[in-house]
Amino acid sequence: MVIVLPRFPRVLPDLILLAVALACQALAARWLLGRVTGRVARRGIAAAAGLSFALMIFGFLLRFDRVLLFFPGVWIVWERGLAIIWILLSLSWLAGFALLQLGRLILSAGHHPARRHFLSAVRAVLFAAPPAVLAYGTFVERTAFRLREQKLEIPGLPADLDGLRLVQLTDIHLSPFLRLGDLERAVAMANETRADVALVTGDLITTRRDPMDDCLRALAALRAGAGVYGCLGNHEVFAGGEEHAERVGASFGLRFLRHAAAPLRFGNATLNLAGVDYQRTGRPYLRGAEELIVPGAVNLLLSHNPDVFPVAAGQGYALTVSGHTHGGQVRVEILGGDLNVARFYTPFVDGVYRQGAASLFVSRGLGTIGVPTRLGAPPEVALLRLSRA
Repeated sequence: MVIVLPRFPRVLPDLILLAVALACQALAARWLLGRVTGRVARRGIAAAAGLSFALMIFGFLLRFDRVLLFFPGVWIVWERGLAIIWILLSLSWLAGFALLQLGRLILSAGHHPARRHFLSAVRAVLFAAPPAVLAYGTFVERTAFRLREQKLEIPGLPADLDGLRLVQLTDIHLSPFLRLGDLERAVAMANETRADVALVTGDLITTRRDPMDDCLRALAALRAGAGVYGCLGNHEVFAGGEEHAERVGASFGLRFLRHAAAPLRFGNATLNLAGVDYQRTGRPYLRGAEELIVPGAVNLLLSHNPDVFPVAAGQGYALTVSGHTHGGQVRVEILGGDLNVARFYTPFVDGVYRQGAASLFVSRGLGTIGVPTRLGAPPEVALLRLSRA
């Protein structure tokens, strides 16, 4: 199998995060060394800083397949995840320390026991809160799957499609961060909805080392009245597994639509499912996808990348169903603003978006990537109900 190396734009966010973390920790170590005189203490600070730098740099290097070849075993994936967690923790602690120092300057006038107690309490919270929050996101929220029900109003929807139920699984990332048992639990949740159509919208795995066949075998248990259909994501491209997923998926009754369409008849109405492979950012989207549209039908596009939505709407697709963003995976609301990494890449992060009469739904998906944590973006099985506007 061909090894697909990460391109520079894909590693750029990790590189920026690493550079910021290294710079901040270097400044913090220098500040500490300037205030400590004992030889043992200074050596301890230098050793801790060196160990931290090595952990972060090694975690970044694990981003590359050529490095991974020398480190077999699933534990290495967790090492990279822990390196990212350590970066986030250290940056949180450094930011908290800076705020604490600012608070001390503001409250420095005079000596007051209440102020000293207040600052001590703030220090304890600033130290304890980041690891507590990340532990919750890693060990609780990461696999706390929810069923999300979403009504999608489509102008001119035929009566025979009104109330049609589509269940969606996406961004599974079956890997050391998501076990087979977790996926089987999500499939069971999807089957409990008794949906008319089941949709799988890409990123079955994370790397070429992950068990794609196990993922497809678990998805074979999906049940829907009109069948199971899907499209493929960017991680199938990176792993060189698109043809394999299409072939093995078909043997399990899962049809991946790779620039193909599947018109489904419901009474006197037709729901035309069209699917495309992952649409790379920076290239023209949906070339030739207008040829998949069926006149007179309600045309639904399966695309892992939600950025195609404006093009899909212009081509005549009434609904686009996507994933890819993980809903931001780690989302923080500050002063009414929604902060998450996905917003640096796309305006379509989570939920329903509209352009004229066309709609887009972006699911948060099941799995995680990079860091085994979810915060503010709980994993989900999505149940979409078509409705007449």
